[in-house]
Amino acid sequence: MTTARPALDPELQALLADMPLMSQLSQEALAQVRPFSSMPVEPLLEGRAIDRREVTVSAPDGTPIPLSVFSPTKTDRTSAAPCVYWMHGGGMVMGDRFSQIDIPLEWLDEFGAVVVSVDYRLAPEATGTALVDDCYQGLLWIAEHAAELGIDPARIIVAGASAGGGLAAGVTLMARDLGTPTIAAQVLIGPMLDHRNTSTSSRQFSGGPGVWTREMNEFGWRCLLGDLADDEVPVYVSPALADDLSGLPTTYIDTGSAEVFRDEDTDYATRIWAAGGQAELHVWAGGFHGFDALYPQAHISATARRTRTEWLARVLHTNPAT
Repeated sequence: MTTARPALDPELQALLADMPLMSQLSQEALAQVRPFSSMPVEPLLEGRAIDRREVTVSAPDGTPIPLSVFSPTKTDRTSAAPCVYWMHGGGMVMGDRFSQIDIPLEWLDEFGAVVVSVDYRLAPEATGTALVDDCYQGLLWIAEHAAELGIDPARIIVAGASAGGGLAAGVTLMARDLGTPTIAAQVLIGPMLDHRNTSTSSRQFSGGPGVWTREMNEFGWRCLLGDLADDEVPVYVSPALADDLSGLPTTYIDTGSAEVFRDEDTDYATRIWAAGGQAELHVWAGGFHGFDALYPQAHISATARRTRTEWLARVLHTNPAT
């Protein structure tokens, strides 16, 4: 029986018509698409007054984790800058630290923010908590080097899209539970939060081609979790499992009405409110997964990106540099 689903935004639907879509992912298909899951960063840096620095930190097991640091070229600025710590998307199985980097680079332009992007390990080569642990180590490095980076440690924003949104949520939970470092806000863009993959929206976007289908989502989670049973999955890996969402920083969540993650994302926001926290939730009518990254020129995409930036402006205004 076919499940009815929300229609796509007409402009997005027309743009998507030229994109080759898949229904499922396999190890063979992953090997083919991985080389195309990121774009070179250099064209995005052209014409921008940006200094770029590459550093490496160590994972708990000694694995090197590359970080890219993008800073506004030195000016007469006397106050410390905000920092955006970026985790890329790619279903836990593809992408690199330059994937969707145009999103936080807009915040560098807008707010003079320092952007740090992490090249966490990918599944299935890495499994379990390895990915979120990598991201947490990068966050610790940022906090420890705040003065060197010229950032205000009270204005570190953790942000990510898709799988990166799920990792950002996991890192934020980890930082809360371990008591360090302080995170001013989290921005979760279409986040991948729930390995159970059983929501209504998950079922709606199954059985046919799409940007990210239930079957593709199942593949990504299976690669990440390996042999872990459901009752063994840590909350930092699948944040929707967390019983306690209190004590989190102010949170921005957006998603599309026409995507797999819609219901797990709206539920996460609802549970933050229930725990007494603050969250802003946007469900973009007719938006498919990653619409604003794939087609930033669409009207709905421009609106979604502008709305995120305006929210961030309010957050940073209430946390001024000292």
